[in-house]
Amino acid sequence: MYYLKIFIVTFSIFIIIDLIWLGLVAKNFYSKHLGYIMAPQPNWPVAIIFYMLFVVGMMVFVLLPALSSSSMSHALLYGMLFGFFTYATYDLTNWATLKDWPWFLSIVDIIWGSSLGALTSSISYYVLKYMFKL
Repeated sequence: MYYLKIFIVTFSIFIIIDLIWLGLVAKNFYSKHLGYIMAPQPNWPVAIIFYMLFVVGMMVFVLLPALSSSSMSHALLYGMLFGFFTYATYDLTNWATLKDWPWFLSIVDIIWGSSLGALTSSISYYVLKYMFKL
């Protein structure tokens, strides 16, 4: 139950934050820069697999160590770094291998991934530590 609680809380927070970003804040940004290769609808099964993998990685590398050491600063810093490295891997690979990949999109997306990791891990840490008493 311990790991399931961490997963459900973190998954929920991650989805809410990312869907606000993708659906409201940056919707036009991505379609402006990637509209020429965007699918009309997301491939939701693949998107959910990504979300699940990201959350499991965040659990293993960020939240479990932060919770065991009772360190919000660990959750924030390592969450930011986790987001940075995961999003940088995706964006820099695309920039290196895809013709006409917009470099500016990579910069914005890496900043977003870092912010998303920091927000998700710190909010999840707070909810798990103080609401669920983990």
